[in-house]
Amino acid sequence: MKLKLLVEQHFHGCYGVDFNKATVADICELAHKIYKEGVGYIFPTLVTDSIENIKRQIKAIKQASDKQTSDMAKIAGVHLEGIFLNPDKKGIHNSEYFMRPTVENFKLIEDDFIKIITLAPELADEELFNYLIKKSIKIQAGHCIGGDLAFCNGTTHTFNAMSGISHRGKSTALSALINDNIYTEIIADGVHVSDDALKLLFKSKPNDKILLVSDCLPCTHSNLKEFIFADSKIYFDGEKAASKVGTLAGSTKLLPDIIRLLLEKDLFSSQFIENSYIYHNLPYCGEFEI
Repeated sequence: MKLKLLVEQHFHGCYGVDFNKATVADICELAHKIYKEGVGYIFPTLVTDSIENIKRQIKAIKQASDKQTSDMAKIAGVHLEGIFLNPDKKGIHNSEYFMRPTVENFKLIEDDFIKIITLAPELADEELFNYLIKKSIKIQAGHCIGGDLAFCNGTTHTFNAMSGISHRGKSTALSALINDNIYTEIIADGVHVSDDALKLLFKSKPNDKILLVSDCLPCTHSNLKEFIFADSKIYFDGEKAASKVGTLAGSTKLLPDIIRLLLEKDLFSSQFIENSYIYHNLPYCGEFEI
């Protein structure tokens, strides 16, 4: 089967490379390898870190973008997942670095290469939302408990690290499912959400508002079994990667691997790939065989 080259808008690294630590050469090599897997565009995703390190890594990602060749997945921008999250849904992130989501704090790390930002909408004010909208930055609700998604373009790894479905009151996941105007990321790796939860999202959301992501880690397609990620020791058992207490750190499959799983379960639609192109207004860049 031939499919459009994939758009990976949420992943932290693979082949032993961690975007929070990677050099320019590391990023270029990753972009070359992942292009061969069938990924045409990437948004390197940064977890919570110090302001200094976030700025350093955005600079490295931009420099790698300037060095790209035609046999690499094109770096389309940075997905900033960290620092503006809710401590109650921190997941694997280091909450010591969390900051209030304000315009003033965003300006500490602001860069025109940031194209997606994950934040807790219940902690942000309208001034920040309006500022990000003027900058054409995609706003995604994640690591949060709020049910008001009025200013959001989408949700980050839906169901994971957010308030779940409740039959009383509002929640992030419930709002994501019933709002036909926003996009929903989903990690369909067979670990982060059950097949039933996956089917619920696929039934609830319009097909053109579903974004497949991997949220994959440096251990993906590598020999790493133990490594430091987001300042935590992570253990990879061959299927899942988690901290010592069992907190999932991210996926261990590339996006093409996830699509193969969905094909096996008869849950895949090529519309899912098209959605990412539309969401980011990206030009078509080729096909791959899966």
